[in-house]
Order: sequence, then structure tokens, then C-alpha cells
Amino acid sequence: MNVSFFHVFPRRVAVALVALLFIAPFAQADEAPVVPKNIIFLIGDGMGLTQVSGAMAISDEPLALARAQIIGLMNTTAANAYVTDSAAAGTALAAGIKTDNGVIGQTPVGDEVPSLFDYAVEAGKSTGVVVTSAITHATPAAFTGHNKTRKDEEDLAADYLDSRPEVAIGGGRQFFEQREDGKFLPDTFAAQGYTIAYTLDEVLEAPTSAPLLGLLADKAMPRMTEGRGDMLPLSTEKALEILGNNPQGFVLMVEGSQIDWGGHANDWEYVSTELFDFDQVVKIAFDYADAHPGTLVIVTADHETGGMSLVGGDLKDKSVKAAWGTGGHSATMVPVYAYGPGAEAFAGIYDNTNVFKRLMKLMGWETRGVSSD
Repeated sequence: MNVSFFHVFPRRVAVALVALLFIAPFAQADEAPVVPKNIIFLIGDGMGLTQVSGAMAISDEPLALARAQIIGLMNTTAANAYVTDSAAAGTALAAGIKTDNGVIGQTPVGDEVPSLFDYAVEAGKSTGVVVTSAITHATPAAFTGHNKTRKDEEDLAADYLDSRPEVAIGGGRQFFEQREDGKFLPDTFAAQGYTIAYTLDEVLEAPTSAPLLGLLADKAMPRMTEGRGDMLPLSTEKALEILGNNPQGFVLMVEGSQIDWGGHANDWEYVSTELFDFDQVVKIAFDYADAHPGTLVIVTADHETGGMSLVGGDLKDKSVKAAWGTGGHSATMVPVYAYGPGAEAFAGIYDNTNVFKRLMKLMGWETRGVSSD
């Protein structure tokens, strides 16, 4: 018996079923992607694939990094050198341009470029920096300042008065207080409503209703093997408490600064202890993203340091043998880990400037003076 579909079902019901089965899936595929509300940008300075591989081999528990939903690879070259420094690499990540080694937030000819923080503030979002170096060091400064040389840390400290992140925690007190111009910048910040903290306890006790400037060391923080403790993860949690008060969202940059310094020293213990500390921050960020839908987490490095290779080890004893090719940086690509809405945009192999460009595209923010991805 030849019975048509429309004889079995009333026409209106049949049309609805056809729409549900065949049209709806395509309509869902065409829906606009979710725009992240919050961006947590984690940078393990000097953290290449070898450093991560070694840490995975000796860790008693899986690294939080292993929870990443998407992994990409990123080129790190500078405008004027195959091997980058942190200033040029930080500027590429923060502002999406190639510049010369040593330059912060400027093109090679000296034109200032807006950073991710600038676009976030324009969109009504809060910003924050937490590092284990001085907050005037090259990587954080690339998000908050502009200078022809990374060495001018007093000027980069003053730039914080212009960029005004709601949170800035790390070392660098001398560049705010013992300045050649005689200015005592903490007084200026306090007059603008900032809580000034000089110890980790003061950071943790600071109100979450006010911006926070934490100057916890004269220059850099101590290394983990010298007793720094939980400064980085605890300060990150505090930053998230403060920044999370903004209903428009936030952009937070956290740097595990001293992974790089362990690489420069060709010291695997230094590298691994700093990387494990940084991985605690990765866990905090991923957990925050789980608890706060709309949070995108990006984890990467500005470059690899030490030309590190793994030439031996014992998995039963949780040990590896590292060899080093240089006391400086290398030009090897570094990993990019992504977690949360928009994570799929960071798959593949691409230039370090494209992390910024892809973030801007996800956010729907129009860039100024930066070519598209």
C-alpha cells in the first residue's frame, strides 16, 4: 500500500517534524558564538614543551594543564631577531604586533599601540596583573605600558597611573618609591582609592571593593626554593575576587615569571618548582572557568628559555635528566592551551601576534593599527 508521509501525519505536524529533524540542526550551527565575558591570560615565561614534559614526568598528579580543551603551537620571533626577548614577545601577545627586542608596547619606529587591557577598559571591563617578577618587568609592562626600552622601569611604573588596572600584585616596590624624580607613587595610588599592600597577608586582607596595588618585594619575589610559598596562587584568587565584582567582566594576566630565570640558570629544580607553582594557578583558572560560565582561559609562554632537552630519567623515581643548549632564549615554538568559550580558536600553528588577534575577533573588538589574523 502506498501511503505518503502526509497521509500518516496531519500536514502541520509533518511540517513541524521535518523542521525539527532537518532544519533545526543547521540553524543551531549558524548561531553566533558565545562571546567570553572574562579572559584569564596565563603566561609561563620561558615555558616550552620540554619544560612541561619534564614536569609531567616527575609530578605525582596530572598537571592541571592536561585539562586544556584545545592545544596549539605558537611561533615566537621578534621583528628584528629570530630569538625574541620578553619585551617583544610580551608586546606581541598583549598588542598583536611584531616589535624589536627590548621594546615595550610600541612599534619598532616608536608608535605606541593599545594593549588588550586598553580595549578591555573601553568595553567597561576591569583588568589585573599578578606576577612573581617586578610588575614593571617586561611581560606585565607590555600589558600596562609603553617604552622604547624595557630597562626604564621607573617610567613603566608611572605607566600604571595611566593604565590603572584594578589589581597589580608582584615585586618592584623600588620603582614606585625610590625614584630619581623623587615621587612616591603609592601616595598617588592611595589618593585614587587604591589599597596599598606590602605583604601577602595585607593582600589577602584587602577589601574586594577597592582596587589593589601589592608591592611585595623591592625587586622580584623570592624563588619557590627560597620560601615564596603560595604567593602566586593566593594572589590570583584575590585578584579574581576583586575583578569578579565587575558585571561587565575582566581581563586578568598572571605570569609565572621565574620559570624563565630557572632556564637562564640551566637549573631544572628551579624550573620545575616554578612550573608546579604556575600550574596551581592554571588549576585555579580552569576551576574558575567551570564555576563562572563565559570565562576563557589562555595559557602560553612568551618563549622557551635554555634550549632545554630531556636526555634521560627514571619514571619510577620521578626524575628526569635535563640538558641545556643555551643560557638564553631559544626560537622553538611554544604551546598554547585554551579552556572555555572560544577555546577552539586557538588550535593550529600560528604566530604569537595571532593570540591577540584571535582574542579580539572573539570579543568583537575592532583593532587599531593591527592587521587581521
